[in-house]
Amino acid sequence: MSSALLLQSLILGILLGGLYALLASGLTLYFGVMRVVMIAHSAFLILAGYLAWFFTVQTGLDPMISLLITVPLFFGIGVLMQRLLITRLKPASLTMMSVLLTFAIALVIEGMLGFTFTGVQRRIRLDYGASSIEVLGAQVAVVKLVAFGLAALALGSLWFVLKKTSFGQALRATIQHKEAAELVGIDTAKVASYGFGLGLATAAVGGTALALDATIYPSLHWHWIGPLMAIIVVGGLGSIPGAAVAAMLLGVTQSLLQVPLGTTWAQTVFYVALFVTLMVRPQGFFGGRLAQRF
Repeated sequence: MSSALLLQSLILGILLGGLYALLASGLTLYFGVMRVVMIAHSAFLILAGYLAWFFTVQTGLDPMISLLITVPLFFGIGVLMQRLLITRLKPASLTMMSVLLTFAIALVIEGMLGFTFTGVQRRIRLDYGASSIEVLGAQVAVVKLVAFGLAALALGSLWFVLKKTSFGQALRATIQHKEAAELVGIDTAKVASYGFGLGLATAAVGGTALALDATIYPSLHWHWIGPLMAIIVVGGLGSIPGAAVAAMLLGVTQSLLQVPLGTTWAQTVFYVALFVTLMVRPQGFFGGRLAQRF
């Protein structure tokens, strides 16, 4: 691999890793707050992508403007899902039953998208879609930079909410020790519902960022379940910093492997990383120490 190609792969890997970090942050919030494995998260990503595409087709405006609608919409849906569905599951079997429940929700979303928009592949047409700029001697598509910027802004906002607001402190306390949080007067049920909504709001941003540079179709969400689950397991379940580190490392590794192995085989890095983590360190490679600091 030439030095120019290596640099190009590294830059693309960093951009890809930033997007992965945003997509996985919601899954980490679900598990951290309620020990819920949210299989439907990737389906909501594709739903957000379709809404961004539909918004652009109908209005002619930039799809990122649709976030003014989809972010509060998804937040509300997340709160309602937690209060009306998740809380009805028995605590003893919450994690297992949440997989079945959210799997069913994913199928419903896929069916609705297929019925409404058919199975034809859709792609957002952007004025800057074919543009690229030179970054350190490497040519990088503008849409990838925009998607990375959107992901970085969303992750920065999430960090600010969790670290600098009273709600964030209550949410972190609920994640770290629910019973202790209740003893100091935190309404953990209310915090959990808002945390669930916040996780789904990240899907609105992530799905829009994904749709900027990808062709979407109703069943695309199945492609994302494996990589996202691998990221949160490698990073440490419930640890947002761990998931971010794992997403960046796996994104860069995937990008570097695409040159010698091709796109399809390069994606196996997620499953290899998942297998190694479960065999060697089931609690995740980055979650322990970073979760304590979180």
